Amino acid sequence: MDAKDDAAGRSGKADDEPLQCVVDMDTSSAPPAEQFDLFRSWHQGVADAELLQDQSHSFPAHETVWDLGTLGVMFLELPGNAYRCRWRWRHLKNPSVDNWYLSLPLSKGRHPGNWQVVKTTLQSFAEPYECMMEDDALLALFLPRDLPFIQSSRIEIREESKRFLADYVLLLYRSLPDLKAVDIPHIATATTNLLAACLLPSHERVTEAQRVIDAVIVERAAKIIAKNLSDRNLTPDRLCRDLGVSRSRLYRIFESAGGVSNYIRHKRLIKTRDILADSLDGRPISTVAGEWGFTDPSAYSRMFRKEFGITPKEARAEGWRGAQAATLQHIGHAESRAHTLSGLLLRNSFGP
Repeated sequence: MDAKDDAAGRSGKADDEPLQCVVDMDTSSAPPAEQFDLFRSWHQGVADAELLQDQSHSFPAHETVWDLGTLGVMFLELPGNAYRCRWRWRHLKNPSVDNWYLSLPLSKGRHPGNWQVVKTTLQSFAEPYECMMEDDALLALFLPRDLPFIQSSRIEIREESKRFLADYVLLLYRSLPDLKAVDIPHIATATTNLLAACLLPSHERVTEAQRVIDAVIVERAAKIIAKNLSDRNLTPDRLCRDLGVSRSRLYRIFESAGGVSNYIRHKRLIKTRDILADSLDGRPISTVAGEWGFTDPSAYSRMFRKEFGITPKEARAEGWRGAQAATLQHIGHAESRAHTLSGLLLRNSFGP
């Protein structure tokens, strides 16, 4: 292998590696009385932090930053109300950078990791800005100054667009551990396009922004479902908690599949179908069905026949010969209902 091939091989390997955060800092490395000063030093040159109230005499904070090429994502865990801590964030008069950033102060939800957005603002380090902070965390998306749709020094964002952006940035942050280096250019482009849709609003752009967000939710939900398909505690309510969306919204984005419960059931039926078609697996049909959550043999047989056009016994006997026609017919039916990007993703995932 020559040097050129070796370099290409190393580059391909790097592209396939999981995305790593470029900054990971924690104030726990300093004594409690020095923790706020350490936190303050993290943002030297762009903003200043001033402690206004501190009854705990410590400032536990953890900051991670992810590099997405032209964009950056920061997640900052803060003391919040639990530490009775209040502080001020203020832009410098002559900052070293003039980037824009979308800021999402967060509060803790009922379940661990289920953050609730307090508000959404778009700020520039080059413009005066000051706010009081008592939040549990802060999520920020950093943008280059030269984006064509944010050239004005003052930008007003509609509340509807703020909700779209908040949903997307939260989903983007939750998806970071699943990304690879090769994904970054595509993610940056998609994110920039979504921002343009929300900051240059029209009915068509807002609708398209909603489709993008729904598609991201569908992809994350599909991964969670695939990972936990055999878990009988996999319910719509659990998905809502994991995804941070309401049940009505979860149903709406899975509507083309007949709802999320129907989607999960279909995936489980496919699993049993594949097992029954395997001549090396001779377990009783009831055992196979029970493994994937179908505890009533009669109900399972009816659902199986409705889904694939034959009974579980026939599927085992035939080794699934000729049944692909029934599956293709089902996919065609799903396709007729898929008029959105999320519907398209759902339709594509109906395959084995």
